[in-house]
Amino acid sequence: MTPMKRNPALLAATATALALAALPPLTTAASASPSAPGAQALDWKKCAGTTVDPRQECATLRVPMNYADPDGEQIGIAVSRIRSENAGARRGALFLVPGGPGGSSLNDPSGKGQKLPQSVRDAYDLIGFAPRGLAPSTSVDCGLEHGDLALSKLRPWPAADGSVDGNMDTARRMADACAANGGELIKHISTRNEARDLDRLRAALGERRISAWGVSYGTYVGAVYAQLFPQRTDRFVLDSNDDPDPAKVSRAWLAGHERGVEDTFPVFARWAAAPGNPHRVADTPEEVRARFLRLAARLDKEPLPWPGANPPELNGNVLRQTMLDSLYDPDDFPVLADLMLAAEQGTLPPAPPAPPEAVLQNVAAVGAGTLCNDIAWPTSTALYQEGVTQSRAEFPLTAGMPRNAMVCAAWPYKAQEPPVTVTDRGPSNVLLVQNERDVATPLSGARKLREALGRRAVMVTVDSTGHDAYLDNGNACGDATVSRFLATGVRPATDTYCR
Repeated sequence: MTPMKRNPALLAATATALALAALPPLTTAASASPSAPGAQALDWKKCAGTTVDPRQECATLRVPMNYADPDGEQIGIAVSRIRSENAGARRGALFLVPGGPGGSSLNDPSGKGQKLPQSVRDAYDLIGFAPRGLAPSTSVDCGLEHGDLALSKLRPWPAADGSVDGNMDTARRMADACAANGGELIKHISTRNEARDLDRLRAALGERRISAWGVSYGTYVGAVYAQLFPQRTDRFVLDSNDDPDPAKVSRAWLAGHERGVEDTFPVFARWAAAPGNPHRVADTPEEVRARFLRLAARLDKEPLPWPGANPPELNGNVLRQTMLDSLYDPDDFPVLADLMLAAEQGTLPPAPPAPPEAVLQNVAAVGAGTLCNDIAWPTSTALYQEGVTQSRAEFPLTAGMPRNAMVCAAWPYKAQEPPVTVTDRGPSNVLLVQNERDVATPLSGARKLREALGRRAVMVTVDSTGHDAYLDNGNACGDATVSRFLATGVRPATDTYCR
C-alpha cells in the first residue's frame, strides 16, 4: 500500500509485520494518578513472552478515536519503553518514530535502540509504539482480496502497455473494501492524529518536551509534530527524509521513486558488473541496465510460473518490484541479481516467504488510511494516464508506477483536515541525516524538507547508498554527527557533507 519502505513501504512493512506478529500481547493500562494535569498514567508491566529485551516494559495509552470529539470513543495505542541506563545522566524520552505508514517501533527499544551508543542510551528512556490502527493497538482491516495484497499490486505498477485502467479498477475495489470493512477508525487514521497521539503519550510520560528519531515516513510524522507542538520538542533527528509538499504529500513520496531509482540503480549496476562477483549479471554497468529492461519487457509478455508467490508468476512488474525492494539496502543486491540470472534461464528460486495474511491486511489498511486521509488524490483516469505515459518515457526503470493511481484515487471519505504545512517557525533543534543515494526518500525530496524547516534545521548529507542512514546504511561520519547531537545537543554550524 505505502509508497514508503521500512515504513510503507512494503518490503520493510512486511519485516515490521513479522516482528509484530511475534510480539507478545501487551498489558492494558490501569487508572492511576496522572503524570500531568488531564494526562492518563501508564500502567507499565513487563512484556509477556521472551521475544524482547527483559528490560522492556509495555502498556496501553487511551486516546480519542476522533480528536474533534475528545470525550467520545477511545482507542488503545500500544507503547513500550526501556528506561535510561544511567539515571544520573537521564535527559528525557527519545521517541522512536517508525516508517511506513504501516510500520511499528514497538519492538525498537529492544532492537535498533540497542545500536545507539551508550551515551544516548544513558540520556534517554527509549520509547516505542504501534501507531493507531496497527495491532496490537486498536486495529483496522479492509478485508482486501488476497491478490490485492501483493507488493506488485499495492504499488501501482501499470499494465504492460502502460494502461492505467486496471489500476483504477483496483483502486475502486480496494476503496470499496475499506469502506465496507474498515469501520469508523479508518476515517481517523492520519499523520495529524498520529502526532496528537504522540503528544498524549508525552503527557502520560510526564515529559515537558520529547526528543525523537524518526525514520522514512517517520520524518514526516516528526516534522508534523514539530509544527503542531514546537515548544514540546527537544532534540529531533529526521533520518531518510520525506518531501513535505503540502499540495501533494503522499503523492510526492510515490513520485520520488523515479529519482530514487535513478540515483541508486547505477550503484547496483556497478556491483553487478564487478569481476569476481559471484552474482555478476553482465560485464559492464550499462549492460546490467539493458539486461534488466529487456528481461522486464520479456516477462511482461511471457511470465514465468512461480508457485507459492503472490501473484503465482514472475511477470515484469514483479521483477520491477523486486528491483525496488532490493535497492533499499546494498545487502539485498544479490536478491535482484540472482532473480535476474534465474529468470533468464527460465528457472526460479522458491517463492519468498510472506507474513501472515492477517498482518498484511492490517498493515495495508493503516497505509491506506494514512495516505488517503492526509490529502485528497485526483480521481481522473486521464490525469493518471498522462503522468504515467510521461514517466515511462523519462524513467523506464520505474515504468510509470510513481505517477499512477493508488487506492486513494477512489477513497470514499473526504479529508477531515488540510495537510500540515511545515515551516521554519519554532526552535532550531532539528538535525536531518540523509543518504545521497536513497531509493525511497531521495535526496531531492529531503532538500525540500530542509528548505521548509529553514533556520530550524541543519542537514547532514551522507555519501552512502541505501534507505535508513543513521546506524544502518550511512557511514561513520554521519553516525557520529547524529550521536553527538542526541547526546550533547551539538549540531554542525551549517549543512554539511559526510564523505
